[in-house]
Amino acid sequence: MTKFSVATLLSASIGAACLLPAFSASAKSTGQPNVIIIFADDMGYGDMSNNGHPTLTTPNLDKMAMEGQKWTNFYVAAPVCSPSRAGLMLGQYPVRAGLTSSTPMRQVFREDSLGGMPDSATTIPEALKALGYDTAMIGKWHIGHLPQYLPVNHGFDSWFGIPYSNDMDQDFEKIQQLNGPDWSVKNWNKGKQWTNPKSEYFRVPLMQGEEVIERAPDQHQITKTYTAKALDYIKSHKDNPFFLYIAHAMPHVPLFASEEFDGRSTQGLYGDVIEELDWSVGQILQTLKDEGIDDNTLVIFSSDNGPWLWFETMGGSAGLLRGGKADVFEGGMRVPGIFWWPGHIKPGIRHDIGSTIDLLPTLVDLAGGEIPKDSDGYSVKNTLLDGEDAVRDVYFYYRGAKVFAVRKGRYKAHFIYKEGYGGNPGETLAEPLLFDLNADPSEKYNIASENKAIVAELAALREQHAASIKPVENQLDKCQKGSRFCQ
Repeated sequence: MTKFSVATLLSASIGAACLLPAFSASAKSTGQPNVIIIFADDMGYGDMSNNGHPTLTTPNLDKMAMEGQKWTNFYVAAPVCSPSRAGLMLGQYPVRAGLTSSTPMRQVFREDSLGGMPDSATTIPEALKALGYDTAMIGKWHIGHLPQYLPVNHGFDSWFGIPYSNDMDQDFEKIQQLNGPDWSVKNWNKGKQWTNPKSEYFRVPLMQGEEVIERAPDQHQITKTYTAKALDYIKSHKDNPFFLYIAHAMPHVPLFASEEFDGRSTQGLYGDVIEELDWSVGQILQTLKDEGIDDNTLVIFSSDNGPWLWFETMGGSAGLLRGGKADVFEGGMRVPGIFWWPGHIKPGIRHDIGSTIDLLPTLVDLAGGEIPKDSDGYSVKNTLLDGEDAVRDVYFYYRGAKVFAVRKGRYKAHFIYKEGYGGNPGETLAEPLLFDLNADPSEKYNIASENKAIVAELAALREQHAASIKPVENQLDKCQKGSRFCQ
């Protein structure tokens, strides 16, 4: 692919020189909508005022939900970052591409990872580029940081962001000095680097294309920086259909808010971060209106998984849902799901089952293409535009490479139990748990004993799905031997 010097990359806004439009016809004349996906990091189902949070203020997300469709049963492909993001990009359960792992400490890509997104997989940007779209990404990738795995080698014309989570590349010497001699990596989640974070503790690389342009960037400015890049991209690409993927670093710990938002929320630092993300959403929607393309742009907002409850008030909320990040209770995998497209989407609250896996087939369908036959997703085009019932009725809840739970309609059965973090390695239940999610979204009341036929039906679906998974090379387990997380 084309290479650029650091100076060139620094002086150009995202995509200015390296985006090559497939044709010059405007988005309106082709009938293909622009698409923007805004993806938060570790934002819980309950972290919006329109989902009932009593102290957070999210007026722009509320406006999106009121003017568009809010899906109350919207799921991600996994309860942790890397496989969740892979499922979004591929329209598949990530196990099919070797992007899941049940090995402790290898469930997401790390600084020592040697694997990433395989070339055999078709991504959203690749599918849309084939239909004439310009494509760009801003923000966190986390599906492989080596050159061959980066966004620009998987369909994005340009990328500005960080390759993995904002808590990685930790400077343990500085962190040890901060916490004192009794602190160790074993109790890393209880360190002062979280309660009093500084960007210098986290030497994550800020990249453009394949070039590292800065180490340990000022994370207080990261939401505003990503927003400014997004606005520039929208303004400079409004005359051709485009796909823009904005994957924010926040509210993944360590939490950082800009000076303008620091102390604004009555909830605390986490609330400051959420309200800045909401501000960013508002800036994007207003720019679309100012540029006259709001009626031809589909904007989707979601999160990669549930809240990181280990960090208590710094980790967000799943609202009435049980669990959070890393587990397969609803709080770990049911996330915000909002679709906004003025004049096209039929407004309302949808209780249909939907998933980020459904986005690739939906976007290809809206753009006039043919849905890939290997997709696990379903197009929700007719639900968005006409209010028809969604096709999806079944969902498989993966943790690592195993299906821990299955949902069909209103019922969900758990076959393997494991706490979000810590605890047992995963207990196969002699008697599966069954919950009626319509009546009991908090998964409090096990009704398995009086519904054995339903449990058996869900068990059969699990077995049928497992039989459809073909062995492939595992990407997450590939790592630098001897490193801290690769033993």
